Amino acid sequence: MSPGGPLRLATRRSAQARTQASVVADAISSATGIGTELVFVDTGGDRDTTSPIHEIGGQGIFAKEVQSAVLDGRADCAVHSAKDLPTEVTAGLRIGALCVRRDAADALVGASIAELEPGATVATGSVRRRAQLHRRRPDLTFVELRGNIATRLDRIPPDGAIVMAVAALEVLDLTERIAERLDPGEFVPAPGQGCVAVEHREDDEAVAELLAQVDDAATRHAVTVERAFLAQLGSGCSLPAGAYVDDAVFHSFLSDDAMLVVDQRRTVLSLGAADPATARDVARAAFQAIGGR
Repeated sequence: MSPGGPLRLATRRSAQARTQASVVADAISSATGIGTELVFVDTGGDRDTTSPIHEIGGQGIFAKEVQSAVLDGRADCAVHSAKDLPTEVTAGLRIGALCVRRDAADALVGASIAELEPGATVATGSVRRRAQLHRRRPDLTFVELRGNIATRLDRIPPDGAIVMAVAALEVLDLTERIAERLDPGEFVPAPGQGCVAVEHREDDEAVAELLAQVDDAATRHAVTVERAFLAQLGSGCSLPAGAYVDDAVFHSFLSDDAMLVVDQRRTVLSLGAADPATARDVARAAFQAIGGR
């Protein structure tokens, strides 16, 4: 950040990303008095709106170019949906803030589970969401769904539903479209879902001090535990996986690719420094339980 200049926040161009970044920017300005400026970045995930996410780069497909804007000096920090941020630390960057979490749950839009007829179509690009709904309703038919929120809302199958994050709908004030909020204790969300993460260059202590003003301790603990579970499974893991901390309870979900073997657990946490290690232990046990080696 140049002396006297605004704090530059890199973000994707989508309506959700822009709104999230604006909320973070306003919070920083309110807490510090520093001006802010958004720097818009196109990502691989934005350019390819048809291929399944797990086939074109998985979790990091929406983050890499935004991170590059910080590393090459175009921006001072990068704003991400935490669930899109790879668990492997990017060299030269540090997570300076995990902002207060919105609702982490998923939701059905178009019809509730009870309203879906036998064999009804549910559209989602998430293998985790497919596995969890298949476990409850093995009769359902699943199809791929990509695109921004407006595009996805326009593609609700006739007599079917789509699955979206409640937080995404909250950001754009579209929660009236929710047909059913899915209990995150059963339909375990993606690690970090509902949280915004902000990265900065690891040697930029001035920006680190600014971001500390919008870091939420409870959210940081929860998301750190959830990301520890995913990290233990490995950066190349494409298995359906969910992790969610609800106060002192850690909910985890892991399925095999065929959605035939599922491990779902509730683990009591100490709410202390040992919790990430507990999450890694849970991941190891879950992987073995579904037949992993």
